[in-house]
Amino acid sequence: MSPAAVAAAGLAALAAGMGIGRFAFTPILPLMQAEGTLTLAGGGWLAAANYAGYLAGALTSTLVPGSLAVRAGLAGVALCTLLMGLDAHLASWIALRAAAGVASAWVLIHVSAWSLERLAPLQRPALSGAVYAGVGAGAALAGAVCLAALHLHRSADAAWIALGLIALAVAALLWPAFAGKARSAARPSPFKWDRTSFLLVACYSVFGFGYIIPATFIPAFARESLGDPALYGWAWPVFGAAAAVSTVAVTPLVRRLGERGVWILGHLVMAAGVAAPLVFSGMAGIVVCALGVGATFVVITMAGLQEGRRLRGANVLAAMTAGFAAGQIAGPAFVSLLVHAGGNPSLASAAACALLLVAAAALAFWRSQR
Repeated sequence: MSPAAVAAAGLAALAAGMGIGRFAFTPILPLMQAEGTLTLAGGGWLAAANYAGYLAGALTSTLVPGSLAVRAGLAGVALCTLLMGLDAHLASWIALRAAAGVASAWVLIHVSAWSLERLAPLQRPALSGAVYAGVGAGAALAGAVCLAALHLHRSADAAWIALGLIALAVAALLWPAFAGKARSAARPSPFKWDRTSFLLVACYSVFGFGYIIPATFIPAFARESLGDPALYGWAWPVFGAAAAVSTVAVTPLVRRLGERGVWILGHLVMAAGVAAPLVFSGMAGIVVCALGVGATFVVITMAGLQEGRRLRGANVLAAMTAGFAAGQIAGPAFVSLLVHAGGNPSLASAAACALLLVAAAALAFWRSQR
């Protein structure tokens, strides 16, 4: 395959595996709320189940050969997404979202290994950035499908089925591309905890907690504050588009500031985005949040893992990924607990903003001491 074909295949696989497998639920949640089939608290538990599945998928990814993992992951995402629109029981939804999380983790890890194995020797970072743009492109696509469902007065079930069919088409299209022996992700060796390792894992865990609250609930928050589907339906497409563009646009900034500098800047921009709905009312706060968080969450993923690999080698990446997954699980669960306790969900956004700023300060202070 040509380098462009490899990048295109990686982009499409991440768009289906991550953009649909992980993030389709976010823009569909307001539809389910409007229909009375799911509450905001219930949505938090579904999101937490998906992130728990992602953690399980990350921990089991090395047990599955690369080509099998990608094919099974893409097929699993398509099947789980379709079944979400054909079932109406909370217990089934929780199981399906957990299984989709496992499948999406397999796709992310093994597609990353497959594409970077072929693109890294070419020293063309724009192509690697294009692969990871698939996450945002898939999220934007999911948002566009839900926006269309709003305007056409279709149900949440119709949106699930439409996205499931899209994921199924992508899986079928890419099936031959992953027929060869894709390199399995290397099993990381145990590592010793020290000050550097702890800081890397802690700051990356905070990132997981900080981004996941708007990444899960921004359309739902927009629905509550705006009400008009013609307005709040745009929140997630904007988020996904910002994520897709940022992975390529950030390349010159990485050369200038380095991975840790981009990581710090990403935390600051994300914190501003998370806090925006608390400061600005109406559409302005939602748009700033979607742009600030959408433009940084994939960039921080890339910069954080590259910085961890540079400082402590590949053996720290498993711990960082586990911490990130734990933060993702804690975020939606925290929102659900606040709602059950009668608290204001915006308190979760305030907590996320504060933690992101603390982590940015820790990274900056650590940098000055070195």
